[in-house]
Amino acid sequence: MILKIVVSLIPVFLLLVMLLYLDSIKLVSKSILLLCLVWGVVSAGLSFFFNTFLIANLDLSFETYSGFMAPIVEEILKMGLVLVLIRKNKIGFMIDGAIYGFSIGAAFAFCENLFYLFHFADAESNLMVWITRGFGTAVMHSGTTAIFGILCMSALNRHARLSLAVFSGTLVAISIHGIFNQFLVSPLVSTLIVLILVPVVISLIFQANEKSIRNWLEMEFYSEVSLLRMIKKGRFSETKAGTFLLSIKHHFPKEVVLDMYCFISLYLELSMKAKSYIMLKENDLEMTPDPEISAKLKELKALEKTIGRAGYLAITPVLRMNHKDLWKLSLLG
Repeated sequence: MILKIVVSLIPVFLLLVMLLYLDSIKLVSKSILLLCLVWGVVSAGLSFFFNTFLIANLDLSFETYSGFMAPIVEEILKMGLVLVLIRKNKIGFMIDGAIYGFSIGAAFAFCENLFYLFHFADAESNLMVWITRGFGTAVMHSGTTAIFGILCMSALNRHARLSLAVFSGTLVAISIHGIFNQFLVSPLVSTLIVLILVPVVISLIFQANEKSIRNWLEMEFYSEVSLLRMIKKGRFSETKAGTFLLSIKHHFPKEVVLDMYCFISLYLELSMKAKSYIMLKENDLEMTPDPEISAKLKELKALEKTIGRAGYLAITPVLRMNHKDLWKLSLLG
């Protein structure tokens, strides 16, 4: 019994620990990671409820339901939290989406395998069944949610439409889950395929992620330092951003233009501080707490409301305020 527990429940969490260890920049929030684990448990419970209800009310065999309907229910529930985190700018890079998604799937699989252990451990003596569940089914559940997070973040970082990425990510996750459940090849072969492909794909994402982060930090940190220096020297009008702001000032009241100028200056200051925090984290160093950060973030929010939606959209191209740039400010909160 102990061996069944070990091989069915432990492997997927060992893989999650390995992913966290390989993440050299370590921008994953511990509180969000815990939330993802909790959601994995909750989504497993909701899946059990919905699956039980649908099996009882649909005229489908268990095999047909397991291959076609269960993947839809389970994947949509698992990926729900990932989508919420993305919409709230709590995820900045592909690897963060992969780790959060993987942790949801790991907790989901843990609950599912725990259920099977309680109900079928005595009846099923074949150890290979439990190895397949621990190394195959569990990693599949984690991998599909991770892939969803990766595809969504990849689209945002390429400035593509999130809705299209959500659709394609959902389709890919459900398809992988459905194919796995239909046992087109033997369970052992399916387990080996999942166990090889998922870590390889995620490790490749790690490499690409770290390269993109460093390029982003180096290029944008330099440009923001230069722009902020010109602002403090009173030469903002000589910059491209300043020229752009002067060109649109006649479309806004004078006080709104002044607030836009203040917003740009404060945003640059906070953005540089956030990037400094990322650089320090990469080198295992701690940033000295700034007691004024909270007040500055609140001031930035107030300025955003003051300049209005039109003013905010007008200066967005100047500051390159895409999803990744807005996410980094959440690191300071």
